Amino acid sequence: MKKIIVKAKIHGKDDFEQKVSEKGFDFGPVYWQHDRVYLPRGYKRGQNYPRMIMRTEMKAVDRPARYFLILKRHIEDSNTEVEHTTLIKDYTEAVGMIMQLGFELYGEVSRKRQELKVKDGQTLYLDKIEGVNGSFAKLEAEIPENLRVETVRKEVLKFFEEIGEQNFSGETYAEMIRK
Repeated sequence: MKKIIVKAKIHGKDDFEQKVSEKGFDFGPVYWQHDRVYLPRGYKRGQNYPRMIMRTEMKAVDRPARYFLILKRHIEDSNTEVEHTTLIKDYTEAVGMIMQLGFELYGEVSRKRQELKVKDGQTLYLDKIEGVNGSFAKLEAEIPENLRVETVRKEVLKFFEEIGEQNFSGETYAEMIRK
């Protein structure tokens, strides 16, 4: 699926949640995610190479963790993401396949996350990244076949503008941690 992803470092988590609440939305409960990000050997930003992510997700302490394999490719000319996600039963086996395909571990990202569905095809995440100061709001919007990329991008940016957050970041969380 093709997505627009806009991420902003927010000024204050409580203020941000209040502004979102005033628009009629409420975030869900906090849950934990841990990503191991793999890049192909010779990776260079801006070359549209894929990234592989092994995600561990714990939504409740009384349920077992779930594991996902995510393939992401950033398309530079349209500034969009192509993403495919699949549930994994055997984490170790999946990592072995990633390594056999020539990918190398780039970094690890642990986060506490809350989410809410803004509308069909749009999800807003509120993230606190371990090892990075502050909190981030990340809005992911699917690009329907019948809409242009710029139409969806304008809609996403308008959402942030209405809330008063415009400190956008094009870096991935893994890049922020490596700094």
